[in-house]
Amino acid sequence: MTRRTFRIGTRGSSLALRQTGMVLADLQAAHPDASFETVTITTSGDQSTAALASIGGRGVFIIEIERALLAGDIDIAVHSLKDLPADDTPGLVIAATPPREDVRDVLVSRSGARLADLPSGASLGTGSPRRAVQLIALRPDLAIKDIRGNVDTRLRKVADGEYDAVALAAAGLKRLGLFDHATEVFETAQLLPAVGQGALAIQVRADDAGAIGLARALDDHATHTAVIAERAFERRLGGGCHAAIAGYATVGHGPSLDRAPVLLRGLVGQAASAHPEEPRSSPQAGGGASRWADPDPPRILRGEMEGIAAEADMLGVRLAEFLIAQGAEELLEVTT
Repeated sequence: MTRRTFRIGTRGSSLALRQTGMVLADLQAAHPDASFETVTITTSGDQSTAALASIGGRGVFIIEIERALLAGDIDIAVHSLKDLPADDTPGLVIAATPPREDVRDVLVSRSGARLADLPSGASLGTGSPRRAVQLIALRPDLAIKDIRGNVDTRLRKVADGEYDAVALAAAGLKRLGLFDHATEVFETAQLLPAVGQGALAIQVRADDAGAIGLARALDDHATHTAVIAERAFERRLGGGCHAAIAGYATVGHGPSLDRAPVLLRGLVGQAASAHPEEPRSSPQAGGGASRWADPDPPRILRGEMEGIAAEADMLGVRLAEFLIAQGAEELLEVTT
């Protein structure tokens, strides 16, 4: 009988390849007799330099990979979990979520300054409405501007003076060995992370028992439980690609895995409306045009709830409904 070779699909960015290499090494360690092959796939998000919201949101980084998975061209896909929409694609499942990396956001500034020390009007790049609304709340006098590109590209744009600073995920910098570029690490109380931030998703076809069995050896219960709660929170809110939604769950120790305590914190923000203004000529205001140029600060709703691991999905729904009762849907309607 011919031994099956499991084909692992990934984006071609340095971070995606690094993450896939980590997963591949763990799969090989868990299944030394299995055979694997890596397949690099170019996605729509990789081909475009436009703002994410204008080309379909974060799902543009996974659609071609999911198509290849459904077509049988690959057997396993490795994603940054925060790239996945909250609703699972029919026919596909997340078979495993390995242990999570650092969930926090960081600042990388050209001068080495922390957020509080950046001069008024300094340009800070982010493509994330979630980061933008929270950064505006902390420093409403900064010019929050759009930025696209992989981690290396964003760091280069800061070094070249296109932006005074950029906000990034700590996980990506750590996986690439670039964490020493961070000039400040934001605690989650300052910047609540994106749903799934720092976690990887190993996605397979729902009817592929062989791939599911392989992947499950890498599943981390605490990470899996946390992202179930976070994704249920986002799913119930129904925010689109423009939405400023954050969700972060932590899982403690309980008498059993199902009874482990879970604390879920969530945030919904109303990003200020975009203005097609030209970048200011000041050297402190480089980079792309500002997407968040309204004089009034964005509204932000926050909440938290506790539950147990066995009810992680319902915990996410309950927290979303709590924020909906506070007016979250109105904020999301304005944002989207």
